[in-house]
Amino acid sequence: MKKKVTVAGSFIVDLMARTPHLPKPGETVKGLAFKMGPGGKGSNQAIAAKRANCDVTFISKVGKDEFGEMALNTFKNEGLDTKYIFEDENLQTGTALIIVDDVTSQNEIVVTSGACDNITKEDLQTCKDAIINCDIFLSQLEINRDAIEANIKLAHENNATIILNPAPVQDISEDVLKLVDIITPNEVEASIITGYEVVTVEDAKVAAKILQEKGIEDVVITLGKQGVYVKSKEEEQFVKAYTVDAVDTTGAGDAFNGGFVTALSEGKDIFEAARFGNALAALSVTKIGTAPAMPTRKEIDTLMEKELTMA
Repeated sequence: MKKKVTVAGSFIVDLMARTPHLPKPGETVKGLAFKMGPGGKGSNQAIAAKRANCDVTFISKVGKDEFGEMALNTFKNEGLDTKYIFEDENLQTGTALIIVDDVTSQNEIVVTSGACDNITKEDLQTCKDAIINCDIFLSQLEINRDAIEANIKLAHENNATIILNPAPVQDISEDVLKLVDIITPNEVEASIITGYEVVTVEDAKVAAKILQEKGIEDVVITLGKQGVYVKSKEEEQFVKAYTVDAVDTTGAGDAFNGGFVTALSEGKDIFEAARFGNALAALSVTKIGTAPAMPTRKEIDTLMEKELTMA
């Protein structure tokens, strides 16, 4: 039987422009294309998991505006329950201004959190059951910190496996960090949290040790196209990335986390889960956008089977 997953996080509308190169400070660059669509780390991860056939519940907050309507319609179309999607009377739905280099596919992002940065004590009380009754709880740092910490504490009290994707990096209590079972930073986030610059796999090993000394048992550091370094209490492995033709790397980390929790919910170990997350992330960067680029379970299984055949 699949374990139940609850994701608490942001919904943000992505406003994405593709350019010949990323602008320098003060430079205006003529864009090549513009696209608007659903995004936000929490929403992206929940949708990635849902499309991969995960039993997932999503908690977030939007404004009472056109972007909020986009959120609700998106979740309904994806088959996600909107029971725990709260509406803010005053704040707008979050937005992300994204610039993607059309040559390298690298990106720069500015996030305005809006309503999802105002999850209140009343909201937390309302969604309490979704956390109490889950087996795996996944959070990022794109909503207000007091809500993040309250959710993690509640999940810990009810014996859920707690996964923290520490993005975008913000301060979080050391006491709360100790409640996290698995942390999934990318190389930049791992560098900021540990104070040790992470570029290579060897760097990731050092950073993982520092994170474990903070009380987190399992560490998963994503290293972009290099792959993922995974360190559990007993074992470590480097999981290579799949080779694909990337057109847009925006949301790749969210894709990985959505796949990672899906695999864990199916009973796979942390290393198998990283491989599954890698496959989902690889497929996501072959399409433009974030949530709309998340692959189906059939696409993921096909890629993994193909890789096994070629090995």
